[in-house]
Order: sequence, then structure tokens, then C-alpha cells
Amino acid sequence: MKALIRWALRIFSRPFLIRISYLFMGLFKPLLRGNSVECPVCGSTFRKFLPYGVNSRSNVLCPTCLSLERHRLIWLYLQNQSDFMTKPRRLLHVAPEQCFYNRFKHYSHIDYVTADLKSPIADFHFDLHEIPFKENSFDMILCNHVLEHVTDDRRVMSEFLRVLRPDGFAILQVPLEPDRESTFEDPSITNSRQREKYFGQKDHVRVYGRDYPRRLRECGFIVEERLVSDGFSAAMINRYRLAPDEILYIATKP
Repeated sequence: MKALIRWALRIFSRPFLIRISYLFMGLFKPLLRGNSVECPVCGSTFRKFLPYGVNSRSNVLCPTCLSLERHRLIWLYLQNQSDFMTKPRRLLHVAPEQCFYNRFKHYSHIDYVTADLKSPIADFHFDLHEIPFKENSFDMILCNHVLEHVTDDRRVMSEFLRVLRPDGFAILQVPLEPDRESTFEDPSITNSRQREKYFGQKDHVRVYGRDYPRRLRECGFIVEERLVSDGFSAAMINRYRLAPDEILYIATKP
């Protein structure tokens, strides 16, 4: 299974994977019946989750809604530690994940706007270096595991800040190596194999280190860092299959 998913992620484009994902996942759900793990996003329980990733991680992908560790963490924050479920707001969701998309689009109190370069489920298609919305257009931005793909992440961060309304916030998760002090990027590395070697994936252009929140602050955000280990017991982390060392970054516009 690990090898099959790793092969699919390397061979097929993200838009194609989005189109076939639910059909593919439906084949495996009956094999995973059980109650050892639970997805808080869709409420499904299984004996275990599916593996996922180019460098495959075991027991992380929900076969029902396709949530991963970061999605379940964000959902728990939005549901239990914010007013997202009740307060009207305009939300820009970049690279919309299906586990969120299928829920957010039905919330009557959310003015839900989706964007991506190519995703078939996005409302708008544009380059994040030049977001085609006016200043102060959104109350919230959700953008996960995208900044490691863009040429100039600081410019994109500044664009996010520009289109956010004062006191609006963004959740901008990235793959981060906690043992790495500083973010590593080298624009001379353009070969797919070299990028996978140095950045983790062939379409990544940097690997983030512990300086990531400082980069957000330098662009003007106020950043709150929430450690998974501070907010959840070991039993909950295991039940929801969260990443124990992940930090949730809440970036607010002053």
C-alpha cells in the first residue's frame, strides 16, 4: 500500500488525484473497519488509517474524507478553540483540501472563496505572488503546505497580509524540520531528483526550519504558536493520529 500511494503521488498530477481520490479510497474502507483511530473532521473510525506521502508515513490518511494530521489538527482548533463554526466571515481557502471543501461550502455563515493554480475544485485560478483581490478582502485565509512550492514565499506572505482585514487571521502550515534552525532554499537547484533530495519533494523549492514564524512576523503578522503536545493528551494524539511535534501557526493581521 505504501509503495502504491508513493508511486501515485510521484506519477500523477494533483488535479488528477483529486478527481479519482474518492473512488480509489472506497476500495480500501471495508478493509479498515475498526475503532482504534478516529477522524474528527468526518467522524469516521477505523482499525487504522492509510499511509501517505512520497516519504510514506504510516496510519495518517482518512479513507473517508482524506484528512491528514494537519487537517485534523486545524479542524480541532476551528471547532473547539475558535468561533469559526458560528461567526460570519469571508474565507479564502488556497489549494482547497477536499476534507474541508466539502464542509465549508455548505456553511451558510461562511462566504467561501477557493483558489489554486490548477485544482478542478477551485473557484479562482491565479498566482499567489499577485493575488487579484483588493486590500482587506477577507477575514480568514487557510493555506496549507503551499509556501514551500512558491518562488518567493515572503512576497506571498505579504500578499496574504494585504488581502486580510485588520484582526483577520491566517492558518499557514508548512512542512517543517524542527531540528533545522534556518530555512534552506537554493534557486540553483532545479532538477527534480535534486529537489526531492534536498527539499523532500520534486516540486518543493525550500525546506523550512524553526525560523518559519519569524519569516511571518517579518512580513507583518502577529504569530501565535500552539504546540500539539500542549493541547492534547497522548491518548488523543494517538486516537486522532496527530503529529506530536507539530506546531499550529495562527498568523493575525494587526
